Amino acid sequence: MAKVSRVSIAFLLPVACAALLSLGACSSEPGPMRIAGGDPQLGRELIQRYGCVACHAIPGLSSYGANVGPPLHRMGERAYVGGVIANTPDNLVAWLQNPAAIDPRTAMPRLGISEREARHIAAYLVKPH
Repeated sequence: MAKVSRVSIAFLLPVACAALLSLGACSSEPGPMRIAGGDPQLGRELIQRYGCVACHAIPGLSSYGANVGPPLHRMGERAYVGGVIANTPDNLVAWLQNPAAIDPRTAMPRLGISEREARHIAAYLVKPH
């Protein structure tokens, strides 16, 4: 049986720990954002009803000339909503309901979207297209 020196243990232990931590980091990457209580198909219908495409280019929806607001592609991967608040499911829903409450300088109007409707719209915006 080979004799292991203290030097080799002192060297191998941090290397082994780093390897295990890097494996854990790979498996704990966040998945796609999910909106509790949101139905993407209803969200698509609500986006059309509220006329969101008049200002925004939205994946899967016709929005010719919509360049007032930013394009809303890959919303589930963005770090911020409206450039000012962390992109979490609750923050996205709150933004859709009352954007000026989060950023008084925003040009996005309050459209009277209910929380339930905002959840459906958010579910559509964060789904991979």
